[in-house]
Amino acid sequence: MSHAVSPPNGEAIWEHSPAYQRALSNFDAAADVLNLDPNTASRLRRPERIMIVSVPIRRDNGKIEVFTGYRAQHNDSLGPYKGGIRYHQDVDVGEVSALAMSMTWKCALVGLPLGGAKGAIRVDPLSLSYTESQQLTRRYTAEIGPIIGPEVDIPAPDMGTNERHMAWIMDTYSQRHGRATPEVVTGKPVDVGGSVLRTESTGRGVVYTIEEAAGEVGLTLKGSTAVLHGFGNLGTYAALELVKRGVKVIAVGDVSGGYVNEKGLDIPAMFDYARTHRTLEGCAGADRIGPEDVLTIPCDVLVPAAIGHVITGANVNKLRCRILAEGANGPTTPDADVVLQRQGVHIIPDILCNAGGVTVSYFEWVQGGMNFFWSEDEIDQRLSNLLRAAYSRVRDFARERNVSTRTAANCVAIAKVDRVMRLRGLYA
Repeated sequence: MSHAVSPPNGEAIWEHSPAYQRALSNFDAAADVLNLDPNTASRLRRPERIMIVSVPIRRDNGKIEVFTGYRAQHNDSLGPYKGGIRYHQDVDVGEVSALAMSMTWKCALVGLPLGGAKGAIRVDPLSLSYTESQQLTRRYTAEIGPIIGPEVDIPAPDMGTNERHMAWIMDTYSQRHGRATPEVVTGKPVDVGGSVLRTESTGRGVVYTIEEAAGEVGLTLKGSTAVLHGFGNLGTYAALELVKRGVKVIAVGDVSGGYVNEKGLDIPAMFDYARTHRTLEGCAGADRIGPEDVLTIPCDVLVPAAIGHVITGANVNKLRCRILAEGANGPTTPDADVVLQRQGVHIIPDILCNAGGVTVSYFEWVQGGMNFFWSEDEIDQRLSNLLRAAYSRVRDFARERNVSTRTAANCVAIAKVDRVMRLRGLYA
């Protein structure tokens, strides 16, 4: 069963979410710089649609358990909604709405003809068996089916999901519509219409933006040090790419803890270990610390690559890095952001830093529509070109208007959406 959100007394239930308030804070800062028309701002401050669904499954023990799922669609002025599906035990409607807004800005900043959306199920993915995970994914797909589609809203992987989940979504949607529809979702396995480099794309894109930032601050990457808070899909591939460039990764953290070796971690070995054991619990070659403690280890490049809101007013003064590359969505709270700017830390904002995933998702969507697929080299070059061009736009705006990189990134994106909305007009 699915139902739309109908808050009491006309109050939007997502507006009081801390995550959504942080997204609005960043939006308002950019809107002030742009002197954005209040009529446009009032439309962009809220999602266009939110669906909340019940997702019942039969657990392996025979009992029925009902989970809560979400799909938020923020704005589709530039094109179909686009956004990942997150499985996490603490996700809520406010966080999903905030992430959908960020996706709108991310697509606009990179120059993709897509809008912003996000989906989620409130569940610990590590608690699910293979059968339970498949049941959950297929039932969720059926519940949100009326509002997704190849030209309407195209989901993708996010935290807690991967290409296997996307294959289940594609198959469920295709079965319900009576024909194979690979372009309904991106991030699929290559054998079912996925794109090469999609799995690596977010982490690789993070490193491309780090290269640009390093050039801007005068940091030589070879011989520099990096710390990654998160060792999932994004963190692992970002770490592997950094190591290829001669960067010494001295600490990583995942849900099982933090792992430190000042001489440098064996990232390829840890990558293989995590793929086999799902976490880094028990891996050799590193000292164990708390997962949040990795954030305060001195380094040249710090990459928050997991959950949001981990850099706060409580720990920001302990950070010691030259570049903060926001691989995660919304890892820095507004009060911490002010401190980092005052300290001179070069921030690569999330809507730029982690845009590699949605960029190659767009490539996959295009290839699926043509039934013609590009080579790995072609995709890598296109990804590099788009992200480096977006970085240049942000850098130039920040210099011209004397604003932070975060505000500059949001301004470039919001201005693009505003222009398109004005050209299209208001249907009323």
